[in-house]
Amino acid sequence: MRALSVFVAVLLLVSSIAAGVGPAGATADARSASASAVPESDPARTGSIDPATGPASTHGENFTLRVLSTPPGVEPRLSSHRRGVNLGTSLGLAVGDSDAALRTETAVRRIESAETNAERQRRILSAINEVEQNEVSLDSRQTTAINAHASGELTDRELLDELVRIAALAREYDSRLDTLSELAEETDGFNTPDRVSALQVRLQVYDGPVRRIALETVRGDRTGTEIHVQSSSNALVLAAIDGDQYVREAFRRDRWDRGGDDLGSEAAINATIESYPETTDLREPNALGAGAVQRITVDHDFGSLRTFVSGGTEQVFLEHQRMALSAFPDTDSVSTSEDGFNVTVNRTYPGGPVTVTVLDPATDDPLEGITVTKSSGGSPSETIGNTDGDGVVRTLSPAASYRITVVDEPRVAVIDDIDPIETPRVTDDVADGSETDDGG
Repeated sequence: MRALSVFVAVLLLVSSIAAGVGPAGATADARSASASAVPESDPARTGSIDPATGPASTHGENFTLRVLSTPPGVEPRLSSHRRGVNLGTSLGLAVGDSDAALRTETAVRRIESAETNAERQRRILSAINEVEQNEVSLDSRQTTAINAHASGELTDRELLDELVRIAALAREYDSRLDTLSELAEETDGFNTPDRVSALQVRLQVYDGPVRRIALETVRGDRTGTEIHVQSSSNALVLAAIDGDQYVREAFRRDRWDRGGDDLGSEAAINATIESYPETTDLREPNALGAGAVQRITVDHDFGSLRTFVSGGTEQVFLEHQRMALSAFPDTDSVSTSEDGFNVTVNRTYPGGPVTVTVLDPATDDPLEGITVTKSSGGSPSETIGNTDGDGVVRTLSPAASYRITVVDEPRVAVIDDIDPIETPRVTDDVADGSETDDGG
């Protein structure tokens, strides 16, 4: 009966997906070429552009929120993907979820049907071993997908679809371990093995806040979303704007020693403090982990930072961040006054949140409903959106020089040749002693 209920739930999910997708439901599958290296920001500009003399800051002149990124000195593949509803992907996810859930139900029935206590214990251990092997497969799948995208073999959509599938499996395996732990506690003379806790921490590596956004978007639970996709060999960065927050996740397989020794929480906290000194100065980190992976969390006034630190390397290899857009520090402003518009663009690093503000030059009042477009690398202009009640619209920064155009026919204002600023890298992942980098 439990298996039947899972099947019925999947049918309901498929029906709701089909009902929510119109004729234009499928997303465009645009292949993205590798972007060139980003030049360093130039404080001297000519024409109508009036750049600020230094980066904007809300917490002191030198405040920054550092980020993990693709390796320094390596040219990554960078692009911006417009994620939307996709019926085929949604149905595939539903089938995959159903298959994994049914496997969990099968394992439970097999354990509960054991005729002796010893056989029940053996079957619980066997089910845990199976999840361990499944986690190894997830690591292989994820690494293969990232490297295939970096080499141009996968499109942005194909990569995100695969990452979402992997995340869904990881969540199901984690849920299965919870169930197996309950069964173990109900078994006379038997307790949940310690390795289960370590395994559950490792399974969290395959999920992240941007992957959740990608899943919600493809299922139609949220409107179309722009996602920054950046990859190189064994490295991945995903970023998006989620309401009033900038959301980012970065993964570095080269910094994860899967065979590393067990890692204590104090060592993991120290590694995070050393890598993110400004962020950890805002709030004391706390640790949750087991075995060779520790998860460190810093909830602060401007958002949150979550790192995963590896035993062996004692380095951060996975980062999840949320940053308040209203307090985002790593920006540099350029502006123009043209054709009845005062336009300011807070430029930032590749994949970071760009804020465009449009004001009335006579009153300094925000102008609502003004169309703003963006173009980069010779590509046609694409509409970012319309300004809100504060005269603001946001997008993600390209890796190359770009143009912002403000349009309210017949009036037009343009800021051209906007260069991204350098990426504020974590302190132990920089090139030539610099703590910023222009490669994303």
